[in-house]
Amino acid sequence: MEEKLRISAARRATLLIFLVCGIGLSSWAPMVPFAKIKLGLNDADLGVVLLALGAGAILTMPLTGLLINKYGSRTVAIVSALVIASLLPLLLMASSPYQLAAALFVFGAGIGSIDVSMNAQAVVVQERHGSHIMSSFHGMFSLGGLMGSIGLGFLIKAGLSPTYAAVAISALLVFITVTQSRYLLPHSEEAKLDGTSFVLPKGPVVLLGIMCFILFLAEGSLLDWSAVFLQFSRGFDPSFSGLGYAAFSVAMAIMRLTGDGIIHRLGPAKVVFYGTLLAGAGFIVAVTIPSAIAALAGFVMVGLGAANVVPIFFTAAGRIPNVPPSIALSAVTILGYSGQLAGPALIGVLAEITSLSWALGLVGVLLFFVAFGYKHRD
Repeated sequence: MEEKLRISAARRATLLIFLVCGIGLSSWAPMVPFAKIKLGLNDADLGVVLLALGAGAILTMPLTGLLINKYGSRTVAIVSALVIASLLPLLLMASSPYQLAAALFVFGAGIGSIDVSMNAQAVVVQERHGSHIMSSFHGMFSLGGLMGSIGLGFLIKAGLSPTYAAVAISALLVFITVTQSRYLLPHSEEAKLDGTSFVLPKGPVVLLGIMCFILFLAEGSLLDWSAVFLQFSRGFDPSFSGLGYAAFSVAMAIMRLTGDGIIHRLGPAKVVFYGTLLAGAGFIVAVTIPSAIAALAGFVMVGLGAANVVPIFFTAAGRIPNVPPSIALSAVTILGYSGQLAGPALIGVLAEITSLSWALGLVGVLLFFVAFGYKHRD
C-alpha cells in the first residue's frame, strides 16, 4: 500500500511538472506583442530574436540527457522549472533586442531541459505504475498551454501590467515546483550509462526521432500556417483566423486527457496507425474541400488523430533495449523539435514554389508514411 501511494504521489507530481512546462511556454506567446512594441522591433527583427528560444532548447537537449544520467531527471526537472519561472518576467524587462535574445536563449534552454527530463521522469513513473499513463502527462502539458495564454491575458485584463502578470505566473510555477519536488522519483530508480560520454543515437532511436519530426512538423505547420490558410484560402475574417489552431488545440487536449484509456483498449500500435491516418486525412480534407467548415473539421481531425502518437513514441523511446531513457529521449526530442522549428519554414518555401494547400497536403502524406512506418518498424 505504501509503495502504491508513493507512485501515486510521483504521478501527481509529474503531471504538475508537465503543467508547469505548458504554462511557462505558453505564457510567453501573449507577451510577444508587448516585447515587440517596447523594443520597437519590426517583424523581421522580431523573427531573428525569436530564433534564440529555439536555439537554446535545441542546444541544451543533448546535454540534458547527460545531466539526467549523472544527476537524475528529478533534479534536472526541478532546476529547469525554476529557470523557466525566473526568466519569464525578465523577458518583458529586457531593454534591448540583445538582452531579449539572451533571455530567450536561457528561457529556451530551460524549456528544452525540462522537456527531456519530465519525459524521462514520466517513463520511470509509468514503468512503476504498470500501465500506459503517458498520454495524461502530455494532456497536462496541453492544458497548461491553454491556461498560460488565457491566464496571462486574464491578469492583464484585470488590471495588472504585463510584467506584474508575468511575475504572478512565475510565482505560481515556483510554488508548484517546490511543493511537488519531493514526490518525484529519485535518480536511483532510473537506468544509467557508465560514464558521461556522448552516445550517438542509432537505429530505433533515429527512426522514432524521424517520426517525431513529422508529428512535430504537423503541429508546427498548424501553429504558423493555419491562420494564413484560413484567411487567404478560405476567406476567414482576420479576427477569426485563429480558430483553426484553437480547434486543433482543444481536440488534442481532450484526446490526451482521455488517451490512456483508449491506448489500454486498442494498444499503442493501433492508436499510432489509425491516429496518424486520421491526422493525415485531416490535412487532406482541409486543403482539398473548398469549405470553411471542412477546413476547421480537418484541423480537428489532426488534433484528434495526432494527440496520443507522440506520448506513445516517447514511451517507446524509453523502452529501447540497452539505451537509457534519458539518452534516447534527448535524441528523439531534438529531432522532434527540429520538425517544429524548421518545418514551418520548409512549408513556407514549398508554398512559394507550389501553393500553401499543396504544402500542407504534403504534411498529410508524410503522416501516412508514419502510420505504415511504425506499423512495420519491427
